[in-house]
Amino acid sequence: MIDTVTGPAPLPFAVQLKAMIDVEGRYQPKLGGLRLIESAQDNGLRMTTRLREMEVKDLLSLTRFFGFSSETFSLAISLLDRFLSAMKIQPKHLSCVGLCCFYIAIKSSEEERNVPLANDLIRISQNRFTVSDMMRMEKIIMEKLYWKVKAPTALRFLRLFHRHVQEQLDAESKKILSLERLEAQLKACHCSFVFTKIKPSLLAMALLCFEAQEQHDPEHVDKISEVLKNLQQQLNIKDGDLVCVRELVGKCLDEYATTKCFKPNGQRLRWVISGRTARQLKHSYYKITHLPTIPESAN
Repeated sequence: MIDTVTGPAPLPFAVQLKAMIDVEGRYQPKLGGLRLIESAQDNGLRMTTRLREMEVKDLLSLTRFFGFSSETFSLAISLLDRFLSAMKIQPKHLSCVGLCCFYIAIKSSEEERNVPLANDLIRISQNRFTVSDMMRMEKIIMEKLYWKVKAPTALRFLRLFHRHVQEQLDAESKKILSLERLEAQLKACHCSFVFTKIKPSLLAMALLCFEAQEQHDPEHVDKISEVLKNLQQQLNIKDGDLVCVRELVGKCLDEYATTKCFKPNGQRLRWVISGRTARQLKHSYYKITHLPTIPESAN
């Protein structure tokens, strides 16, 4: 039976926060495994940070192609990083592992009517393995992760923190922090290996602080900063740790904004899909960017 963490319910913020913090560590990738990936040479024989980042970007493109939720993407990355940190896989198996983690996330987060057939998912992602290969790999992944799927991801923390902050602000100050923009920034961070070693709660907090810092409205930003400072104390996050991760967020977003993938050529997809899948897809999905644009600030 799949072990799940109950999603945020209409409970007091402190109760929701404690429930997520208490289990956060159980869903963290293994640091030793991440270090092995980080130190591996890019010779095609071992998993590397570059290969992991390329796979995440492919999953982001698939997420946009199908119109899946941010929850699906974030959960897929959580599953992928946990598995990669626990198992030494060969690069040739990465696409199967990535797609299986994605499919597990889809089945866990999306409505049943929106879940594609495994065969269609394989064709659209242009992979050459079979549905049987996927089924075997999915079983391996679930067993290695002890059937624990619904992790308290950085996205869940981000939404919880954002809602908590907004409740304490006036109407004008609430306009400063756009959840849509914050979620887009988080997706960009997911594409960078450096954030695999950072706790989801700390990453979510750093994103909020970075976004508040980027605004140029002292009156409203001061109010937000005060609320964020109180939240930082509740989370028992050290100033040095928060500053370090906030700087990593800024560097990541700068690199993301200047990458060649940021200005796509709009090339049409040439993927083979079934008639059933084609009828379900919106026309806009036939022309996607490899990496999406982060929305401009409200200001």
